[in-house]
Amino acid sequence: MNEKRERGLEMMREVYGWEMPDLPGEFFAQTVDHLFAEIWTRPGLTLRDRRLLLLGAIAAQGLDDIAAIQVKAALRNEEMDAEQLREAVVFLTHYVGWPLGSKLSMTVDKAIAKHEKKDS
Repeated sequence: MNEKRERGLEMMREVYGWEMPDLPGEFFAQTVDHLFAEIWTRPGLTLRDRRLLLLGAIAAQGLDDIAAIQVKAALRNEEMDAEQLREAVVFLTHYVGWPLGSKLSMTVDKAIAKHEKKDS
């Protein structure tokens, strides 16, 4: 395994909070070697900053399944707490529209409930 692949896999582990095996295929290679090894590791933004930007993009597209993964990771990595995530939803709703914001709110609330249940 080359250095770029190792860096990308390590960043994926940090972003998502779980072990990511090295998988075959060109799409996976582009994801790991470019997106995670080069883009997510660039200086200038924290992991939390990048997560917030990603949540905004996801909210604008109504991608609740991806939002659930990102919210779960943000909670697990302690980048944001429940109050901060809910505040992000209120803010984003005014830019992405009420229907998409409502979907995001439900997704965030479900992820928070699961996270809090796991911790109790």
